Amino acid sequence: MTGGRWIALGLVLLALPLGPGLNSDFVRSMISQMGIAAIFALSFNMLLGQTGLLSFGHAVYFGLGGYVAIHAMRFVNAGLPVPMPLLPLFGAAGGLLFGVLFGSVTTKRAGTVFAMITLGLGELVVAASLMLTRFFGGEEGITANRTRGPHPFGWTFASQLEVYYVIAAWVFVSVAVMYAFTRTPLGRMCNAVRDNPERVEFVGYNPQRVRFIAFAVSAMFAGLAGGLYAINYEIVAAEALGTTRSGAVLLMAFIGGIGSFGGPILGAVVITWLQVRLSDWSAAWQLYLGLFFVIMVLFAPGGLTSLILMHVPIVRERLVRRVLTAYLVAAVPALVMTVGAVFLLEINYRLATRPELGTRTTFFSVPVDMAMPWPWLFGATLVAAGFYGFRKSWRGVGEAWSGVGQPIEGGAAE
Repeated sequence: MTGGRWIALGLVLLALPLGPGLNSDFVRSMISQMGIAAIFALSFNMLLGQTGLLSFGHAVYFGLGGYVAIHAMRFVNAGLPVPMPLLPLFGAAGGLLFGVLFGSVTTKRAGTVFAMITLGLGELVVAASLMLTRFFGGEEGITANRTRGPHPFGWTFASQLEVYYVIAAWVFVSVAVMYAFTRTPLGRMCNAVRDNPERVEFVGYNPQRVRFIAFAVSAMFAGLAGGLYAINYEIVAAEALGTTRSGAVLLMAFIGGIGSFGGPILGAVVITWLQVRLSDWSAAWQLYLGLFFVIMVLFAPGGLTSLILMHVPIVRERLVRRVLTAYLVAAVPALVMTVGAVFLLEINYRLATRPELGTRTTFFSVPVDMAMPWPWLFGATLVAAGFYGFRKSWRGVGEAWSGVGQPIEGGAAE
């Protein structure tokens, strides 16, 4: 990245919570969550995307870093003269400590063995969190107060805006450092270990040592994200360690795209937005999130960034109108099919989980009696008609791409 892009990133982070529609506490809280998730997803991508290590227990370092940071916050509340913006460093130190401890065992193997060890280790730590209540606080977790402590620049951290700027500053630093790591010889060697560990040994490097260093650095940044989580929520509980959070970061990395540095950031933003918005709209939000992941893996395995990069040449050659028309034609039946599928899922989920409420409900303010066959026939008709039209539109999309392919290839040849 050039210096201009880093300046642009800094300006965006500064201005983001002040923009129209973004200056409410709710939105600022959501983008703060996005920032924490972005650091966490990038730390996970240091393992998966950079080094080829699939971890099913990466939340362990996020959660343990959060616990170390929340205990440090309690010491600050008791009089330790440490400014709140520096507390994530305690989380980073905790993540690094446990990353070194656990990484010395887990990185002795790669591939499926590594994935299974991380899964078992994650379950072990979650079980321990319910037994070692002095450190983990049991099911209730550990709480602290971010407003009680030194107030640099007069900031009390009582407002979400002040908390956002602390998170934004650490996002900028973390992204810059992790990007710099990818450009170092060690970062390049991580790519070599991912692609061909045998050749790495032939040139004189130890693949296990490279994996161990990458694992420790990744755990450190996961712990940093956990420290920011502690500041944002003022509580850390066993949920921060569990497989749900490990699965969420896996979703972020894959949906954004592990093939590029910015992919996990994009995935973190999208998944966080979906988690917040879908959970407000539907009780079955996790089902929709799972379907979205399956669709992305099946039809865009390179993630959202691969879709964006695929369109860069046609935008550069000013040919986007040719495919945009085909996309709009395909979008109409796709929308019909989606509405029908959502309608069927919602009424079925409502009947399965809340039968005591009866068979009458509303869908987009329209009254529906689920005991009658008509709602089911209506939803099935929308799905069938939408799928048929969507399938027919694929040919038009293919022809549009064939039409823009020749000019792009001709420009490349020149």
